[in-house]
Amino acid sequence: MSSITLKAVEKWFGDAQVIKGVDLDINEGEFVIFVGPSGCGKSTLLRMIAGLEETSRGQIIVGDRDATAEPPSKRGLAMVFQSYALYPHMSVRDNVGFPLKSAGLPAAEITAKVDEAARVLKLDAYMDRRPKDLSGGQRQRVAIGRSIVRDPTAFLFDEPLSNLDAALRVEMRYEIAKLHQTLKSTMIYVTHDQVEAMTLADRIVVLEFGKIAQVGTPRELYERPANLFVAQFIGSPRMNVMPASAGEAVALPDGATSFGVRPEHISLVAAGQGQIQGVVDVLEYLGADTFVILSCGDAGQITVRVNGNTTHKPGDSVGLHFDPEAVHAFDAEGLAIR
Repeated sequence: MSSITLKAVEKWFGDAQVIKGVDLDINEGEFVIFVGPSGCGKSTLLRMIAGLEETSRGQIIVGDRDATAEPPSKRGLAMVFQSYALYPHMSVRDNVGFPLKSAGLPAAEITAKVDEAARVLKLDAYMDRRPKDLSGGQRQRVAIGRSIVRDPTAFLFDEPLSNLDAALRVEMRYEIAKLHQTLKSTMIYVTHDQVEAMTLADRIVVLEFGKIAQVGTPRELYERPANLFVAQFIGSPRMNVMPASAGEAVALPDGATSFGVRPEHISLVAAGQGQIQGVVDVLEYLGADTFVILSCGDAGQITVRVNGNTTHKPGDSVGLHFDPEAVHAFDAEGLAIR
């Protein structure tokens, strides 16, 4: 287990720069998640840390040594990919133990390490099965087990749950969270799913066009986004953003050109009341909650999260009241005004 530091890291493919001077400190034992839209560079950055992509400029420090030029085999990092990459003709036991056998470890040591990995991942009952006899979640646990037996410096996960259905993703999120608590290992995890990021991470790194837009805990990013990009990327449904001119009744600081309010921080009140007026377009019923989508003139389309048993219906005219403590103001550059 070790810390990982990135110093002014860049990646170029010919004339195209895809990673643009990233500086980041990942603490020992920390669970850090890279998120961002497709093409933002999150998987490329992870592969650079692993040594699977060459670093064009900058340094990658693993523990107390410069690993920038080291091959993947020398970095002591274990990578878990989106595809399980299991050997179909081998049993679970042989798949998990394969890296150790390849390294020439004694049979007794291999058995001990494989049994311990099986215990941690609850694979004991499946050790004699082959991959085709396992569910997607079980196959992913086998892939993780193959990494655990190597006792790596850190674990690198590249969208490991994207091949699973919704129910299995929830189950595996729990398994990975428990694994981190058990192993207390440094983990770096790439995902496009902000639910995974919000529920698993100690800290989240939000990437935009090869740069870090913000680093912080899930709560920090949700409650204090640094800019419009983070404000609208983190949170589902996304934050409502309106031009300052549409919120004349909203107290905004000098220099604000737009403001944002999350759906749960808006209340529906009687028409004529509140800061702006709207008409109900669509209701999305989700059981405990209903998302009310409204047309609000110059403010545009606004989504409000209300109780699931709301009596509002399409065509209703209503007022919208914003929680004054939860209004986020942004300047012309899209930066948050504190």
